[in-house]
Amino acid sequence: MTDEYRHIPVLLAECIEQLQLQPQHTFVDATLGGAGHSFEVARQLGPAGTLIGIDQDDAAHAAASKRLNTLPDEQRPRIELLHGNFGNMDELLLSCEIPGVDAFLFDLGVSSPQLDVKARGFSFKENGPLDMRMDPSKQTLTAAEIINTYNAADLARVIRKYSDEKWASRIADFIVKRRAEAPITTSAELVDIIKAAIPAASRRAGGHPAKRTFQAIRIEVNSELTVLKAGLEAAVRWLNPGGRLVVISYHSLEDRIVKDVMTRGANRCTCPPDFPVCACGKKPILEVMTRKAIVPSAEEIERNPRARSAKLRAARKL
Repeated sequence: MTDEYRHIPVLLAECIEQLQLQPQHTFVDATLGGAGHSFEVARQLGPAGTLIGIDQDDAAHAAASKRLNTLPDEQRPRIELLHGNFGNMDELLLSCEIPGVDAFLFDLGVSSPQLDVKARGFSFKENGPLDMRMDPSKQTLTAAEIINTYNAADLARVIRKYSDEKWASRIADFIVKRRAEAPITTSAELVDIIKAAIPAASRRAGGHPAKRTFQAIRIEVNSELTVLKAGLEAAVRWLNPGGRLVVISYHSLEDRIVKDVMTRGANRCTCPPDFPVCACGKKPILEVMTRKAIVPSAEEIERNPRARSAKLRAARKL
């Protein structure tokens, strides 16, 4: 593994249990990263199976390829690593010429390596350029552009909508005031502005004061919630009967979309509640396998603190 991709897979045993893989299956890792999950999945599939990994990060591809290539021939499935965003799932999977998929895994959010690389600008703990693009080769909008060009109302809307930040309007006003003096170009500058905007009493509770704003800006840069909905809906279409959809989310906005997609798939009837029998004829296409989200154990959180907010949900195609 490269220094950038020593990624610890979250809820690994629970993922394997919910995926219900068989040796002949076709599996899609929609968020490949360093192949932390896919390495274990590959050993379950073996040479009769197919593993397709999707990621838009070049460093992830290099690390995943290196790790998967350590598998002995008798354990290695057919492997296809695709460069792209899972929001373009249909286009990506059509290039693989497969009839369908038996299991999807989405491990959402920013990977630990992306947070740890200063030049990516994702982290509020490390100073770096205000970038936050998941795929710099294809994306033009950066965090710096948002911070320096959005008006106060739009900044407040983004911060509030994507993080429920109580002080969104005040943070936006402080940003606009500071950038009038000089452009804001680094994560450290933005952190200082956020700290100045949030009253001291509020800064002492709820973790790092910049965490929510950085999350909101990252989601805006990458259109994460729109892309997530499109990717999940495409995955449901591609699943074979009996196939599994497993998703790990890390904040309430992601989890809400995951729950909505799964619930709508399991309850497709559009008849009024007072109808005695269904007249619309829309049958369920999913069975939700997790009544409550699966969360990491205390032992896993101790080993990997970034797993703390993880929630796993799973559904089966009918």
